[in-house]
This record gives sequence, C-alpha cells and structure tokens, in this order.
Amino acid sequence: MTLPSYPVAPASGYPTDSALSLRGLVKSFGGKTAVNGISLEVPTGSFFGLVGPNGAGKTTTLSMATGLLRPDDGTAVVLGVDVWKDPLAAKRLTGVLPDGVRLFDRLSGEQLITYAGLLHGLDRQTVAGRARDLLEAFDLTADARSLVVDYSAGMTKKIALAAALVHAPRLLVLDEPFESVDPVSAANIRGILADYVRSGGTVIVSSHVMDLVQRMCDHVAVVAQGRILASGTVDEVRAGSTLEDRFVELVGGHGPTEGLSWLHT
Repeated sequence: MTLPSYPVAPASGYPTDSALSLRGLVKSFGGKTAVNGISLEVPTGSFFGLVGPNGAGKTTTLSMATGLLRPDDGTAVVLGVDVWKDPLAAKRLTGVLPDGVRLFDRLSGEQLITYAGLLHGLDRQTVAGRARDLLEAFDLTADARSLVVDYSAGMTKKIALAAALVHAPRLLVLDEPFESVDPVSAANIRGILADYVRSGGTVIVSSHVMDLVQRMCDHVAVVAQGRILASGTVDEVRAGSTLEDRFVELVGGHGPTEGLSWLHT
C-alpha cells in the first residue's frame, strides 16, 4: 500500500518520531474515572499492542486519541498534529476501526468503501481502483454488491477495515480487529497489516488475545483501571516470561476459585 505524504508541523514539545503522543489523558463518566492520566508514546513505524482487562480504559483511550471522544483533560497528537486543535488534519492521517463498529449497512460493501474514499476527498477513479484492490485483498469480491446488513460479523469487520484503509492513512487504530473473524481471514488481515507497517505505516491494535499480540506486535502497553502499568517493546514488557503471564501479574493475578468446589465431580 502506498502511503501519501502529508505536510505536518510537529506540535511543540512532542517527539517527532512518534506516530501518536498522548499526554495526561483523563475521562470520567458520571463521576467514575475511566481514564486517569494516561501518557503514551507510539513510535512511528511500529506495530503497537494495547492490552488490558475489560473496563481497563482501552476503548476510551483510543476514542480520545482518534477524535471520537473529547477528553476532560490532556492532549493527543498524531504525527505532529493536535487531534483536538486541528481534527480534520489529524483524521486525514488516521484510519480507525472503532469498537462496536457502526456502518451505513444499507450500502453494499463496494459502495461503503467508495463512500469512505469520497469523504476523504479522493477522486472517483482512484476510489474505484482502491475499492477493487481492497475487496480482493479481504476476499470480499464475490460479496461486493451485497448489502452490508447481510454480511456476517466477520465480513462486517473486514469491510469496516477496508473502509478505514481506503485513503492510505499513516496511522491505523484498530479496536479488537480480530473479534468474530475466522482464523483464515485473521491470518490474511495480519499479512495486510504487516505489509502496511513495512511500507512505513503505524498500527495500534487493542486485543484480549495475548498470544496474538506477542506474535504480531513489536511494542505493547498494558492498561488497567485507566492507567498504564507497563509500556515498551514486547520483550521489555514481558521480562523473560510470556506476555500472558506478565499481563496477569501486572493486573492483579488470578481470581479465587475456592468457592466453586461444588463443580468438582
């Protein structure tokens, strides 16, 4: 995938080699703090995993980082562009697959990709060519003219990812991209994302599957209770253990099982 070159001016005080810089992000809902001062640097050209238990604040953090949710405090900068001071410029640089993706599902798959491309200002000829390429890459050519509402959960995830890629963003933020996706399609998606990173793009992916993150990502951050517990290369964070064991250690260990003795037959 060819990535466009956008002229961006580095935001003052932020590393120029970071695809995403988060500083002191805070978000509360109804008096409950979901994200409590998260700061994070995602290196340009990295495959970055964000892991944490349910309710850890991953989705809220990614929503604030991509302009989908305004933070109560803190800043998010994408490749030198402040997400909340210049949201249009930041979104031109970013492709997003949000949690619980909502699509215009009365469009066909081909129409949905085309619509996404036109929204990003691509001309129709370019959009048509990229739509064909993406449909073929995600094995959706046979269903290109079927309505998205009739797609399976896995197909819906793939067409949403295709729509996020059509404008060739420099940063791709994916919230649980492999959920409901079959193993063959998941392997295909991993290959597409690996090629994207090799071409100069940056991927941030949240996932509950530690083995997948350990094999796929080169950097990782562990989030719990709205805070970063560890961040760095995968080897640095797992510290000689498996990522899953290190994750369990960081977030508080296994829960008690003594009360389930009645299950022991």
